[in-house]
Amino acid sequence: MVVVAILAAGRGTRMKSNLPKVLHSLGGRSLIERVIDSVKPLSPTRQMVIVGYQAVEVKAAMQSVPDLEFVEQSVQLGTGHAIQQLLPHLQGYTGDLLVLYGDVPLLRTETLKNLLQTHTQHQNAATILTAHLDNPKGYGRVFCNSENIVQQIIEDRDCTPDQKENNRINAGIYCFRWQDLAKVLPHLQANNSQKEYYLTDAVSALKPVMAVDLEDYQEILGINDRLQLATAYEILQKRVKEKWMTAGVTLINPDSITIDDTVELQPDVIIEPQTHLRGNTVIQTGSRIGPGSLIENSQIGENVTVLYSVVTDSIVQPGTRIGPYAHLRGHAEVGAFCRVGNFVELKNTKLGDCTNVAHLSYLGDTTTGKKVNIGAGTITANYDGVKKHRTIIGDSTGTGSNSVLVAPLKLGSDVYVAAGSTVTEDVPDDCLVIARTRQVVKPGWVSNKRDAQSEQLKNES
Repeated sequence: MVVVAILAAGRGTRMKSNLPKVLHSLGGRSLIERVIDSVKPLSPTRQMVIVGYQAVEVKAAMQSVPDLEFVEQSVQLGTGHAIQQLLPHLQGYTGDLLVLYGDVPLLRTETLKNLLQTHTQHQNAATILTAHLDNPKGYGRVFCNSENIVQQIIEDRDCTPDQKENNRINAGIYCFRWQDLAKVLPHLQANNSQKEYYLTDAVSALKPVMAVDLEDYQEILGINDRLQLATAYEILQKRVKEKWMTAGVTLINPDSITIDDTVELQPDVIIEPQTHLRGNTVIQTGSRIGPGSLIENSQIGENVTVLYSVVTDSIVQPGTRIGPYAHLRGHAEVGAFCRVGNFVELKNTKLGDCTNVAHLSYLGDTTTGKKVNIGAGTITANYDGVKKHRTIIGDSTGTGSNSVLVAPLKLGSDVYVAAGSTVTEDVPDDCLVIARTRQVVKPGWVSNKRDAQSEQLKNES
């Protein structure tokens, strides 16, 4: 039985932002969302977020997270003071408390499981996460015996030269036996230059306390400014790319590619340079994405190619070719074995299988059947200035170049729209529709005009 407490009350002034620090995005999710996601597999009894600065904004951003409790720390007086705010909320609780930070987003679930397992196995009053750093300057040092029982925690500024040689540092992640901690919390003193109540003082008052060494120190890196946010993103990207390449995905020039860790890729997918995969995107086997493409919150089927294009909130079925320079958005759905070519935009549009929109077209709020061919420069005029309207195009219908289909409109199957037509009325099956002014040719018109202009100039002179 474990309660999770996430500290998220700080101002984060070094971010130089109006946005609360814990709400800054890292790889498609906020810092605090990443911390919350890391503890989900632990099945905590309760999840409590300690908020203070811009508490309203943090609460609003976390509304969609189920079973999340918020505890106010109206004045921020240190980590010990933050945990003191839990006392009235955990009266009678007899389990453990896991203390995390909303700005430490790289912790792995496996690390937290190991911390909890060690804590319960040894029946510790407290178990702390520690790491060995090549350069521990600035970090509090943790001194342990041969069994990893903590003897002392000494701040860097208070260490003797010999003590500074110890490179085991306090990561600031704790698991407490709550009943023991609750007895100590009311007695914390702010006897320091910051006049703050430190959680490390509570650790020092408990027995026994055990240290658990972290293998990868990068997991405990906190985010205090934009530089550290960028560093964390690089670490996250390295993890994600290594995962997918190990799983059989080809990344050509990985340094130029970014992939959110919410993205799912299947073996034999190829990601070309300068490609970016975002959100809840799934790309199935055999597909080739890029170079120069952005896929966001979209489902890409097997053996699809997406070249120099943007696909957001859309679905592309197997065997389809997208691009170059196409844009799919607003819940577009492209069927199997289609072609969406150069400078084509689809918005809230569904294309049937084996349909081609090869170049220079806009289809908005459109549904097509199968084997439709959309000629170059075809536009569906879907907006009347007040409302959007839908265009329906039947199977095996084709439009000539520079056609305008004015919605609401329904074209039947096996219809051909003559080039340059502006179609405003429904068309039944098996028809040719011509909606343009008849061509008029006037022989000698240019010569006559030139002669008239010359005569006018003579008269004026």
